[in-house]
Amino acid sequence: MIEMRIAVAATVAEAVAVTVAVAAAAAAAATAVVAVVVAAAAAAAVAVAVAVVVEVVVVVVVVVVVVVVVVVVVVVVVVVVVVVVVVVVVVVKVVVVVVVEVVSSSSSSSSSSSCSSSSSSSSS
Repeated sequence: MIEMRIAVAATVAEAVAVTVAVAAAAAAAATAVVAVVVAAAAAAAVAVAVAVVVEVVVVVVVVVVVVVVVVVVVVVVVVVVVVVVVVVVVVVKVVVVVVVEVVSSSSSSSSSSSCSSSSSSSSS
């Protein structure tokens, strides 16, 4: 009887030892899983931070490109306006010179014709 109890106790002790070993292995596996989850969370946080930085950099680059395009458009418009103003000024000067020449030649022609007509009438 005592031997039987000792055998049962030994079997129970062995079962407890196996249970403790399995529990320790499960705890180690759980710890490893937690470590992997923490590492994945850290990697995700780094990825989010990198994505935010990349997004900010992309937004800054887009804003800079838009500003440069706007400045180039404004410069082109200013150059076109200056060219148009210069062309208008040159055309106006040419027109004024032509009008002055025409008027002065017309008046001198008229005056010389008047002089010649008066001289021809006095000689007759």
